[in-house]
Amino acid sequence: MTDGHDPLIVAFCCNWCSYAGADLAGMSRTQYPTNVRIIRVMCSGMVHPNLVIDAFTKGADGVLICGCHPGDCHYIEGNLRTEKRADAIELMLEDFGLEPERFRLEWISASEGQRFAEVVNEMVEQLRMLGPNPYQT
Repeated sequence: MTDGHDPLIVAFCCNWCSYAGADLAGMSRTQYPTNVRIIRVMCSGMVHPNLVIDAFTKGADGVLICGCHPGDCHYIEGNLRTEKRADAIELMLEDFGLEPERFRLEWISASEGQRFAEVVNEMVEQLRMLGPNPYQT
């Protein structure tokens, strides 16, 4: 379903790793679509499933949560909490009738700017194939 739809991604990025990785992608002039709106959070473990569902119900086509690699969390186990919450989010998406591909959890460190760009590129292409979020207003 590639009808020229330009999907919007809301990305919750941990302050210590993933946000810095996104920043590195920008400073390195790594090319990736401008379809992503980054929200900096102190830890990916602070992203409650309700925030993800809220983003979808307000029209985001996809939601990306990026955190520190397991074992590298500045809050010790925040990313492990995120991993457990991701399972709950996927169940919630099913209840809402949304495709699980609209949500993604990735571990991206501060030195992985290229990886951040690759994840966004992959997600944008996947969302273009899915088409617009049915909850768009």
